[in-house]
Amino acid sequence: MGVNKDLPHVMVLPEDDANRQLANGFWQEVDWNRQRPMQVLAEAGGWNEVLALFRSEHVSYMDRWPSRFMVLLIDFDSKEDRLNNAKAAIPERLADRVFVLGAWSEPEALRADLGPYEKIGSDMAKDCRDGTETTWGHHLLLHNAGELDRLRQHVRSILFPSV
Repeated sequence: MGVNKDLPHVMVLPEDDANRQLANGFWQEVDWNRQRPMQVLAEAGGWNEVLALFRSEHVSYMDRWPSRFMVLLIDFDSKEDRLNNAKAAIPERLADRVFVLGAWSEPEALRADLGPYEKIGSDMAKDCRDGTETTWGHHLLLHNAGELDRLRQHVRSILFPSV
């Protein structure tokens, strides 16, 4: 079941199955007292595909629904320029509502250190809700600090309104 498009909500577009599982773990921690504030979409099949799908399908929806936020969940593949490349695909008018997050290398490396994907996602949500860095402080997630700050500023109250 989808989100209520008339209320503020967050859509997550994952690169692959591992990222989808991370997002599902996060989704399980969301405050569901509000009607469906978050939806995890089907995996796109690669980071370039995330950007292409975002441009071809989601930009027009974001224009139509100004209360929609998007998280593009990608692998950074240890590439310094990955965030800038991804942000270049986001129209400037939407830059405040789109966030690019992901593991510095691949989620598989996170799983080796932190356990199952859904548990990692759940722990990431708890950090987001509580304003802590227990999981987000992991060396494979530290590069997300700027995007995470923006995410907390814009969507924390949507996903965790009781905080």
